[in-house]
Amino acid sequence: MAAGTLYTYPENWRAFKALIAAQYRGLRSACSPHHPTSTLAKPTAPLNFSANFLPASFQHLRVTMDSVCLRAICGEVLQSTWVFPTLGIMHHNKQATENAKEEVRRILGLLDAHLKTRTFLVGERVTLADITVVCTLLWLYKQVLEPSFHQAIPNTNRWFLTCINQPQFRAVLGEVKLCEKMAQFDAKKFAETQPKRDTPRKEKGSREEKQKPQAERKEEKNAAAPAPEEEMDECEQVLAAEPKAKDPFAHLPKSTFVLDEFKRKYSNEDTLSVVLPYFWEHFDKDGWSLWYSEYHFPEELTQTFMSCNLITGMFQQLDKLRKNAFASVILFGTNNSSSISGVWVFRGQELAFPLRPDWQVDYESYTWRKLDPSSEEAQSLVREYFSCEGAFQHVGKAFNQGKIFK
Repeated sequence: MAAGTLYTYPENWRAFKALIAAQYRGLRSACSPHHPTSTLAKPTAPLNFSANFLPASFQHLRVTMDSVCLRAICGEVLQSTWVFPTLGIMHHNKQATENAKEEVRRILGLLDAHLKTRTFLVGERVTLADITVVCTLLWLYKQVLEPSFHQAIPNTNRWFLTCINQPQFRAVLGEVKLCEKMAQFDAKKFAETQPKRDTPRKEKGSREEKQKPQAERKEEKNAAAPAPEEEMDECEQVLAAEPKAKDPFAHLPKSTFVLDEFKRKYSNEDTLSVVLPYFWEHFDKDGWSLWYSEYHFPEELTQTFMSCNLITGMFQQLDKLRKNAFASVILFGTNNSSSISGVWVFRGQELAFPLRPDWQVDYESYTWRKLDPSSEEAQSLVREYFSCEGAFQHVGKAFNQGKIFK
């Protein structure tokens, strides 16, 4: 039986979930490769999806995405913080990585205790829970969980090896080679993955410059040389040698709305009486856009502190977007009954995340809806989210805490 086509990119651990599940159902799923940063909505794509999410499947004129596969206990924030820098996808943050290691150690300890008396996560056979958690742990085991790290979780190791050696897993994953030595951040590899621009050609020197004696030009060069700066570390040296990435907003016309000035107001003035009137008076609807975001998987949110880490983890990855974006993202509800949503302000009229590969790590976990600044809905959402107070009738849960991206 044919199951349709899965549009994804190589080694996509999210796609592995769907493909392994298809193996258990006896379905044949064809894969169409796409680059991680490709936009499926482009006219050149084989079909038009309603959002830029990978993996995505097309069957009987119906779009299905990764939301059908529950995400695992070691969430994307931990993977992106610890694993992605070793793959050259993200910059390395030493403190964040150490925190992620400890959080992974703690969570895997809980998983190990659960598996002490169980062969699989639920019952005595493989379920979607096993498929999901194995695929989420896959890159951890392949990249960073060296023997000295995972020797403390023998039950988890036994379960993981049992699963990946099932025929259905092997048909998708192939031979999984476990990490022997923890992979480290490679500054050169990271620099190679960053967007590049053509190095401007040097202008030819004047005729007089060419005619100067070599010794004289050398003296002038030495006299103009700046004082030696602090010694750069390996990462800084590699990045300094690379051409600077092109500003993805450089093509936009100058706007009358100055985001930095608004942020200063937001940080120092009363939101309801000063900040909001200032925002609506100066907001440039042609140069900026408003967006409402909502987390795709509220059923997977458990402890509220972990949900807050999910928000702040995304903010950390968007550091270079701060000059052209502002957001208020709120966690609603309580433990095991919560949701995340927010209001964002972006430069331009399109979502900013697809403009740079390093901005795309978490945004696929949210649905995004553009707001009409002149609508009553937009006015209400901006007021409630920017002030972190209000009825929030569209949510149906009580306010827990808010996070501001500025």
